[in-house]
Amino acid sequence: MNEYTPADKMRDIIADNNLLLMALSRFGIPLGFGDMSISKVCGDSGVDCNTFLAVANMISNKQTAQIHKVSLPALIGYLKSAHAYFLDFILPTIRRKLIDAISHSDAGRDLTVLILQFYDDYVSEVRRHMDYENEVVFDYVEALLRGERPAGFCIARFEANHKPIANKLHELKDIFICHYSEAGGRIDMLNSTLFDIITCEHDLMSHCRVEDDLFVPAVQSLEQSLEVTTPTPEPVREEPPANELSEREKDVVRAVAKGLSNKEIAERLCLSVHTVTTHRRNISAKLDIHSAPGLTIYAIIHNLLSIDEIQSLQK
Repeated sequence: MNEYTPADKMRDIIADNNLLLMALSRFGIPLGFGDMSISKVCGDSGVDCNTFLAVANMISNKQTAQIHKVSLPALIGYLKSAHAYFLDFILPTIRRKLIDAISHSDAGRDLTVLILQFYDDYVSEVRRHMDYENEVVFDYVEALLRGERPAGFCIARFEANHKPIANKLHELKDIFICHYSEAGGRIDMLNSTLFDIITCEHDLMSHCRVEDDLFVPAVQSLEQSLEVTTPTPEPVREEPPANELSEREKDVVRAVAKGLSNKEIAERLCLSVHTVTTHRRNISAKLDIHSAPGLTIYAIIHNLLSIDEIQSLQK
């Protein structure tokens, strides 16, 4: 299908992209709409049709004329509902499935603990990210909608610091697909969990696109109408492609897994701090693993060091 329009049938766009079912629930649109048009379904549900279409077209990677016609109250409601879905439903569901899927043998139990700790740390980051949006960003915009101009904040500050939140989920997915082969795990359950992780990763990426490409421009227009000053945002850097680790890079991974700082690694390996920093940047690019906990799991899976070594350092 081309760009979705108000006259299209709602059932047809769901058939075109099943992920739009999530958009329906986040806008509070119930099922059972038969052959009704998008305009009719949105009208019956009290949903702004232009906003729904803008989100639906963006999620489906279609160009849309509705991008400048969104309703900020409708979009904020959509984003808050998405936050509740991630924090209260899908992320806890993935954790429960992870526990059932990965090995519980004596040999694999400590690795299971590390993986769950990695996942829990990630969920905590997502919660802080979304709580900030719920409690600071959306409150700010709702004040603008009332005609107020709160001091000390503008949407450009949010835009400059708004980072993707699916990266660590992507890391965890790749750790399992490329590196995890622990005996005793349930392959069927693990694959089902990976499917949920991949779906959640795509959902989070689409969610961030809606915030960056629909929400932020709409707020900027509102700020301009109220003459709110906005500073210039900082540029985003791209990461290079992945490849195999060198022996020296493996040494750095071992040191990171042992909890050493860059300065300590430099002293241990007789390198400069700048060289260690370069190695770490290259390692992250090659493995697509950017966190110390993720590198620790990688090091254990690939026998670069043992769990006993890690535990002895933590005592």
